[in-house]
Amino acid sequence: MTIRIGIAGITGRMGRLLAEEVCAAGADLSGGIGLDAPDERNFELFADIMALAAASDAVLDFTHASLAQSHAAALAVSGKAWVLGTTGLSAADEAAVAAAATKIPVVYASNFSPGVNLVLALAERMGAALPDDAYDAEIVEMHHRQKVDAPSGTAIAMGRAVAKGRGVALEDVTESGRHGHTGARKTGAIGFAALRGGQVVGEHSLIFAAASEQIVLTHRAFDRRVFATGAVRAALWAANRPPRLYSMMDVLGMA
Repeated sequence: MTIRIGIAGITGRMGRLLAEEVCAAGADLSGGIGLDAPDERNFELFADIMALAAASDAVLDFTHASLAQSHAAALAVSGKAWVLGTTGLSAADEAAVAAAATKIPVVYASNFSPGVNLVLALAERMGAALPDDAYDAEIVEMHHRQKVDAPSGTAIAMGRAVAKGRGVALEDVTESGRHGHTGARKTGAIGFAALRGGQVVGEHSLIFAAASEQIVLTHRAFDRRVFATGAVRAALWAANRPPRLYSMMDVLGMA
């Protein structure tokens, strides 16, 4: 049976790429929600997330963090799979996503690129292997000037991977936005620097700096389509899965 995929935010830049990739994957584009689209559109616009879910087997959601909790509540009762790629979620937003995942399959990822997820797996292993009293971990990311959250979701995911490898909570060791006389760097800290400019799709570097060596793990995205292709893959994978909070690692068979 052909999987029906709906897109929340279908009229946005990412939404249009997702629509193209849904069709390229041989799935059925059920429609979406978003701003008014030109008359020549070839998809149906629904009034709200509930109506979209009713017409879909899986919903792709790349909208805004402010919608995460309302979408979680609506989709939790829909029985449909939810693939969430919105970044900048708060702790309360993520708690709502986790609650929804007790009722429906949810694939929540900061980045749907296979390459980034391989980098995250390596970041965790490096965090475990390189002692935090000898190797300072720093994460540098750059995105286009329109990006609204910083650090990026992918940068935070990198930090969480390193922290997991080290057996600590990222929130306890984060250093971000250094300015002025900050004092010496704290041992075990994970630092973040966010750059914004132009139309950079996404660049992330994880740096482990020691007294005698430096290791840099870098991923660069050149086309947003890599995220759309991965998200559609996740939607096809998640449809009809049992309720649970999944990651892109699960989709790639790496969990």
